[in-house]
Amino acid sequence: MIRDINLGQYYPSGSTIHQMDPRFKIVATFLYIVSLFVVGNLPAYIPVILFLFAIIQISKVPLGFVLRGLKPIFFIILFTVSINLFFTAGDVIWKFGFLTLTKQGIEQAIFLGMRLILLIMGTSMMTFTTSPIELTDGLEDLFNPLKKIGFPAHEIAMMMTIALRFIPTLLEETDKIMKAQMARGTDFESGSLVQRAKNLVPILVPLFISAFRRADDLAMAMES
Repeated sequence: MIRDINLGQYYPSGSTIHQMDPRFKIVATFLYIVSLFVVGNLPAYIPVILFLFAIIQISKVPLGFVLRGLKPIFFIILFTVSINLFFTAGDVIWKFGFLTLTKQGIEQAIFLGMRLILLIMGTSMMTFTTSPIELTDGLEDLFNPLKKIGFPAHEIAMMMTIALRFIPTLLEETDKIMKAQMARGTDFESGSLVQRAKNLVPILVPLFISAFRRADDLAMAMES
């Protein structure tokens, strides 16, 4: 599961999308996100889906790599779909106890589930096709007009980029710690949800220590 999280990763392929101005990609991604929340019905998502898959095709990022990033949020998507599926008022199709399936609930569940999937896939494409340096420069250029009112454009852009790129590093460290714990007999896959949560507790302390150590190393490297 940890290895499936590719948020913040850069996938170099030398495509036309990779070579685009990072400022354009950042603004385009923002408009893409806005369009997902402006659209009010499922059929209107068809052009958005076609656009997204065209971008994936042009970028030469494997579709499997993009879809792999959805695995970690599977339960979030499932929870969102379930809540809307069984707790949305409307024309009743099926009822069992406190669970009620309605026509409107089905439509709402599909609509919001699709929105989450498109949101994750679309925003991930920006990091897949934009290197850390390009992302920092693009954000700084977009924030530059705010310097007139004292906004620290460079610092904020750098902070946002480092935070985003730090995610794969932490996930890699988490994976190493989990493997070490599994070698000692810890089982993260079986047992109840509460038991699996308890098994994750021993990971937190070494993970925090590693995170602070890496942050300290990065700070010293930037100061030198």
